[in-house]
Amino acid sequence: MATSSAKKETSAVSARERALGRALAAAQTAHENKGRDIQILDLRELTTEFDYFVIATGGSTRQLHAISEEIDHCLEDDLHDRRLGLEGYQTGGWILQDYGDIVIHLFDAKTREYYRLDELWTGAKRVPFTPKDPA
Repeated sequence: MATSSAKKETSAVSARERALGRALAAAQTAHENKGRDIQILDLRELTTEFDYFVIATGGSTRQLHAISEEIDHCLEDDLHDRRLGLEGYQTGGWILQDYGDIVIHLFDAKTREYYRLDELWTGAKRVPFTPKDPA
């Protein structure tokens, strides 16, 4: 029994580490595609629905599309994750990508200011994110 419990605990830690790694990869991809004001919120203590939000701002609908598509490529092709849902791609202003335990929110500046997710989830811990510049 103790071995089974230890395996479950190790598996849970591994899943949390994997979710954080994917959130950081999404944030880095947003940075590489000129996303601004990128934040990662750790929501694990506030909800059981998901673990992390990645929030970024883009300058235009075209840029939001590019960021969204590149995040898809990174998470699906490189990290073997599968997107569960996509909202707002056609309407612009706010694109939501749902990967289950992480949710990516891409906003134009006006929409981000209006919804203020960063403030709505004020109790969330901020995950330190320092973008790496491409070599």
